[in-house]
Amino acid sequence: MATLLVAAVAGVLTATPWSSISLWLLAGFAVLMAARSAWAMVRELRRGTFGVDILAVTAIVASVVVGEYWAAIVIVLMLTGGEALEDYAANRAKRDLTALLSRAPQLGHRLLADGSTEDVPIEAVVPGDRVVVRANEVVPVDGTLVSEVGVFDESSLTGESLPVERSAGQEVLSGGANGQAAVVLLVKRAAKDSQYQQIVSLVESAAASTSPMVRLADRIALPFTAVAFVIAGVAWLVSGDPVRFAEVLVVATPCPLIIAAPVAFMAGMSRSAREGAIVKSSATLEKFHRAQAFAFDKTGTLTQGEPSLVEVLAPGAIEPDELLRLAASAEQFSAHVLAAAVIKAATGRGLVLAGSMDAEESTANGVTANIDGHTVVVGKRSFISATVGQEIDRALLDSGELAVYVAVDGASAGSLVFRDEVRSNARATVDSLRAQGIRRIVMLTGDDRPTAEHVATALDIDDVRANCLPVDKVNAVTAITERPVVMVGDGVNDAPVLAAADVGIAMGARGSTAASESADVVILRDDISRVARALTVGRETVNVALQSIWVGIGLSVGLMIIAAFGVLPALIGAWLQEGVDVVSILWALRAATGSKEDQAHLVARPAEAPPVAVI
Repeated sequence: MATLLVAAVAGVLTATPWSSISLWLLAGFAVLMAARSAWAMVRELRRGTFGVDILAVTAIVASVVVGEYWAAIVIVLMLTGGEALEDYAANRAKRDLTALLSRAPQLGHRLLADGSTEDVPIEAVVPGDRVVVRANEVVPVDGTLVSEVGVFDESSLTGESLPVERSAGQEVLSGGANGQAAVVLLVKRAAKDSQYQQIVSLVESAAASTSPMVRLADRIALPFTAVAFVIAGVAWLVSGDPVRFAEVLVVATPCPLIIAAPVAFMAGMSRSAREGAIVKSSATLEKFHRAQAFAFDKTGTLTQGEPSLVEVLAPGAIEPDELLRLAASAEQFSAHVLAAAVIKAATGRGLVLAGSMDAEESTANGVTANIDGHTVVVGKRSFISATVGQEIDRALLDSGELAVYVAVDGASAGSLVFRDEVRSNARATVDSLRAQGIRRIVMLTGDDRPTAEHVATALDIDDVRANCLPVDKVNAVTAITERPVVMVGDGVNDAPVLAAADVGIAMGARGSTAASESADVVILRDDISRVARALTVGRETVNVALQSIWVGIGLSVGLMIIAAFGVLPALIGAWLQEGVDVVSILWALRAATGSKEDQAHLVARPAEAPPVAVI
């Protein structure tokens, strides 16, 4: 802002009788900012880091010496603008972590001796207290279930997509979501020691342990600076004229380094956003360019993240579709988390559901309803067994499957089998990553190994880590030797590993806020193929950035050689250098559209239509 203000004041003064003051203002401010950058540069050199700033400082001073004050201000604006963007990114990361902390449960409903409740700060809840967790609330602390039974959605915590039923005396972890009935917990651990807070702590430590990345421009700055000084020094030595030194450095201003890469990165980030993936920083694109390994969470990432009907087992006289229609009609009156899956399966088959004036739900067991003159009972096997008066056979299930049992008119009629299905385009995504040179693909999950291996086999992933807690996922990703490594996940339990990975990608369309805040990339659509697209955009963006840098450097070196012979006055050189900047910027803007082959791919497959592969 100060640079822009000085430039505006100098511009106004130029049109007044005090125009000479504008030159002093520009020169003084440019030298002041050069001194500021030089001091910062010295501190960086002490830490062993060499950046593009040294050439920028020299170019500012050289521009002032030869009277190119406006060129000096442009270089100052580029430097201060880059610093402002870096500060914004750092503050954004801190704000995201603060938001994660603020979303932790803040209040607990403590149960008093007279049966009433009082709302107290979560920090005031201590082991031994009893707390009420109301319907659909997040469990605030780890505790033991006092109520007879409870159903909890722990998908964002453990990665298990199916609802978990707990009975009295079993442990319930904080961070999960309670079902439709209020329950009472006996507090086992204080909030600061509970599962949710441990996940937050893992995010903090993982974020703090990641190494900062050297900017693309900084890696090229050293050889370019050396070339510029050698050409300028030789020109001065041969000619004996110090002005020749300044003339060379005027056309050696590091604008291609300072401008080209950021413009390409901004264009690439914009392109990625249009395709449904928000990239939070340019450093992420650079890491995409060098990525060698990918790690995936299973539930909600490689799979749909919600139970879907895979089979209707109807051994009796009732047809499978009719059994499903009766069950879904009854489930309309249930608040159980699987009821929606039953209804969705029926409506997906085009079945018309019937109403009922006589329906009753048994919490966490099932529902009974009169449907079209039939008494239909849907629920747990034990509940159906009690209804029909005899033990019914357990359905034969594969790993990762769950059954809902159905009785009609007092007799067992069959069961509905559900499973968290693999996404239709997950295999195509994995194949695309391998085609782009990814050397290693790992699947991490909290599920049991048989369930995990069933999914991994379908996707041709041979490196599977099952029964993983959040800290196990962090350790697994940290141990991967092929770097950089990209992690893709969606739940609260994925937040620490997303922060620990070189690049974290969150499936933000249906994933948790904690995961999105810890990630470097957020996929806005519930489409796993966007992960491969984000990698493609990242690699093409860095390629364009490198091309624009080398085009600019090549032109600058050519101008430096011409200036070294004394045939390129400083004023003309400054204007030609602006032309080099324009060429570099225009080249960098190609990152916004991608290659011709990529554009043809998007025309053939619109962004809204995910690819489908047969597994």
